[in-house]
Amino acid sequence: MSPQKTRPDALTLEVVDLIGSVVARYHEEYEEAAGEHALTGAQARLLSLLTLEPLPMRRLAQKLRCEPSNVTGIVDRLEARGLVERRPDPADRRVKLAAPTAEGRRIARSLRDSLDFAREPLAGLSHEERLSLRELLQRMLDA
Repeated sequence: MSPQKTRPDALTLEVVDLIGSVVARYHEEYEEAAGEHALTGAQARLLSLLTLEPLPMRRLAQKLRCEPSNVTGIVDRLEARGLVERRPDPADRRVKLAAPTAEGRRIARSLRDSLDFAREPLAGLSHEERLSLRELLQRMLDA
């Protein structure tokens, strides 16, 4: 017999709803920002990931939580627009890395700069409050 789950308290439910609202608004704004550059949300997310470091398709698929074949299609479309290029992995020449071009980095920076929803409310928090929020969110992700 499995143990009965306790029903979440009202505060927990309210926090879960607030997190859901924040995530929904962030995605909405991200999609709008992507659209201003004639990108889909998935294309914008992939481009943003690549600005951190060039990645092989399989790793991109893991980070985006999708199939490698989907990533290949996204990279193909970004490459056709001159935003991404494929290059050999210096550690294993058989592996191709996707990397942003200079124009891809410029668009990714523009996308990041246009996301006011998340940035503006955070600016109203003190440095200590932002540190605390970061720590709490990280703890949630690590659990």
